Amino acid sequence: MKLKSIRWFIVFMLFVAGAISYLDRAALSVAAPLIAKDLHLTPAELGIVFSAFFVGYSLFCFIGGYAADKFGAKRVLVASMSLWSVFCGLTAVTFGMGSLIVVRVIFGAGEGPYATCTNKMISGWFERDKQASAVGYANAGQQFGGAVAGPIVGMLALSVGWRASFVAIAALGIAWVVLWALLVKDRPQEAAWLNTTRPDGVTGSTGAGQIATVEDDGRSLGTWLRSASILATAFAFFGYAYILYFFLSWFPSYLTMERHLSLQSMSFVNVIPWACGAVGIALGGVTSDVIYRMTGNAVLSRKVVIVTSLLISAACVALAGQVSTLALAVTLMATTVFFMNLTLSAYWGIILDTVPQSRMGSVGGFMHLIANTAGILAPAATGFLVQATNVFASAFLLSGAIALLGALAVAFFVRGPREVHADRMTPNVAASAR
Repeated sequence: MKLKSIRWFIVFMLFVAGAISYLDRAALSVAAPLIAKDLHLTPAELGIVFSAFFVGYSLFCFIGGYAADKFGAKRVLVASMSLWSVFCGLTAVTFGMGSLIVVRVIFGAGEGPYATCTNKMISGWFERDKQASAVGYANAGQQFGGAVAGPIVGMLALSVGWRASFVAIAALGIAWVVLWALLVKDRPQEAAWLNTTRPDGVTGSTGAGQIATVEDDGRSLGTWLRSASILATAFAFFGYAYILYFFLSWFPSYLTMERHLSLQSMSFVNVIPWACGAVGIALGGVTSDVIYRMTGNAVLSRKVVIVTSLLISAACVALAGQVSTLALAVTLMATTVFFMNLTLSAYWGIILDTVPQSRMGSVGGFMHLIANTAGILAPAATGFLVQATNVFASAFLLSGAIALLGALAVAFFVRGPREVHADRMTPNVAASAR
């Protein structure tokens, strides 16, 4: 089997995993009106339940990344997908706020390693000037899952009840685990069935060069985690994540509470921003890699995408809460979600460009941990703001302000990566760097 075929199969499997993760994650938000009524939850209590997921998720972003460095991304994904699928299904047996919080925390812990493991898998299978594109295509599955969550969970909840809907979508994750465990390897060198003419397993029938990696200079993990570039990137990622988790957790409730849509109508209107987000993620990686090949400057390509797109997102989300019509609010949120998702591959691109593979899981996991503390803060803060004001306007403004600060952090504090020696690059990357 050719390298090109198998590595894009791996991207497809990661796309599907991302889709399942967001389908599972968004299911609670879609079914929230029914769950809140059934379990007698106030907006503030519902915000705490939304945030509970991210307590486990944030912590295991780092723990999962560290484990991927030690045990391999494939094994970690098998364990994490199994855990989150089981606890997604167990949402069906919750009976109050306390049990729902426990299930959501453990469910979040299961999902935590996904993004870092995706980045690490791609770093082992793709040349440097194709990595951001591959990350973008893989991560587009998350937005696709968010897009289909509304119709799928909405129709299941209305037809068979919200509890049965969680059991049904949990089964998808278990099926994915079986396929992943049987068919995927961490690196080309481990794939005995791969057509190759070199012992590194990377060249051969495809004609590709060696996978480019950053040389490990022996710096400690703590030194990497204190790097100004890593911290600024993590804060910008936090700005992205704050909008994302505000949108993921509360936009369906905004549509029903403030715009007075029925659950059925909300389920379909909610698809529009998610679909735009899927396109944004896929285009973001390609855009970043195209700028890199044009300029030969990896960090510039990531910064241009992050700063420009986050500034547009900040303006649009702030305005979305102030407009008077549903059509304009949805259009502004769709624009927000499109541009914020253009940035997603660029955060991981900075890690791929600057961090050696032996530290990639840990440093990427740390960045993801910082970003996903927004998942704890955004849903809870929004719940309290809505309960205090009875409207969503201030929550939209806060999301925009945080994204603006993230864009400024990258603009001023992220510096150029230490370049890989040309003789260790793929031929086309080496040529583009000259």
